[in-house]
Amino acid sequence: MISARKSSLRAVSDAQKLWPHLNGVFCVYKPSNLTINQTRFTIISNICRDLNELSVRPPRKRVLIEPSTDCKYLVKTQNDLSDHVLVVGDRYQNCDIVMSGSHNLGKLTSGVMTFGLNRGAKMASRIRDNRPIRVYHVTGKLGKSTESHFYDSPTTAKATFDHVHLGKLNSLLTSLQASHQRKMYEMCGVDMQSQSAYELAIKGPIRPAISNIPLLYSIRCIEYKRPYFTLEIHACNESENYLGILINEIGIELKSLAYCSQIRCIRESHFTLEDALVKRHWNVEALLGNLKRCRDILLKHPEIIAQTNPILENMNKEQSQ
Repeated sequence: MISARKSSLRAVSDAQKLWPHLNGVFCVYKPSNLTINQTRFTIISNICRDLNELSVRPPRKRVLIEPSTDCKYLVKTQNDLSDHVLVVGDRYQNCDIVMSGSHNLGKLTSGVMTFGLNRGAKMASRIRDNRPIRVYHVTGKLGKSTESHFYDSPTTAKATFDHVHLGKLNSLLTSLQASHQRKMYEMCGVDMQSQSAYELAIKGPIRPAISNIPLLYSIRCIEYKRPYFTLEIHACNESENYLGILINEIGIELKSLAYCSQIRCIRESHFTLEDALVKRHWNVEALLGNLKRCRDILLKHPEIIAQTNPILENMNKEQSQ
């Protein structure tokens, strides 16, 4: 992969020609045990490394005026050593690149995450303000609870789980989903027994107007191998801590205990795992291709940037397929 990257970058030997193309939104797969700041620092450092390996801007010229023997002045130009890379450092440095994420995946969460690069940083902010729906695969383990509800903290209690079966778990998840659907309409100020609620219901899920209340649009069990169970969750305004607390509460409702052993984001809005760059592809060559791919997705689905309808029509269509 390294040799392929270098050969591709040599085809465009001037870093100044690549720089204008490093704008827009791109999608990466963030590994677990890596914070968003560490992810951001790694990507920016790799971009600067690749650009500095190419031909960069030469030192500026300075005008030098020297006296000559015939009472005339000799004017010439030479490289300004104060602008040399050995003096000022690399031409492309981390502080030159602007990069922001559209969502803050927690340290223990892995999966799809979108970033805005340079002029695309504002687009990332608009995606975040638009509150996209994310899909998670969350794995829990029955039998004990921890201080932080995650696997990396000390155990606080233990309980039996032999009485827990798949049917009981599915019944609980159905009830939990129904309660969040009721909350969705309550946040809209609509009476559940009214005609307005019916008209909203037949159109599909509703996008929340505020960003501080988590909503679960769908939650179902996709794998059950006791003591482990994996849930597929479609959520908005969620966080890593909220998903950990959710797994803990599910364990308590099942008359047992549970903690979260893994969280994996498989989709953010229309960005899926197929669109995300894994860590070994966090370089300029792969980013240029991913920027174009994400640009095509945004052109195909403009509601990612500017949602004009509170009804999540596109999500509803994808779920029906």
